[in-house]
Amino acid sequence: MSTVSVAKFDDLVDGSGVAVDVGEDRIAVFRVGDEVHAIADRCSHAEASLAEGELYGTEVECPRHGAEFDITTGAAVTLPATKPVVAYPAEVVDGEVQITMGGTGE
Repeated sequence: MSTVSVAKFDDLVDGSGVAVDVGEDRIAVFRVGDEVHAIADRCSHAEASLAEGELYGTEVECPRHGAEFDITTGAAVTLPATKPVVAYPAEVVDGEVQITMGGTGE
């Protein structure tokens, strides 16, 4: 497992996501108030970018077919998605968003 800084917390817009590349992985990072969450950026149903989806609390809606995922766990919570996406531990350290690679389901 390794921890990487991917963004400045103050650069993230509350209630939305941004896609970042960490090596070969594309990760969607979401700011919800003072918290950050990170999941794989590709919908498990149709491979759309989840960072581009609408965020409702801690659930993001895939912009392609409307499947929703819990950004805290990666779980698929509505159809048409039935498989989870990888969730990565994320935290803010000294104003930097840090993600630990080797997340759940990876």
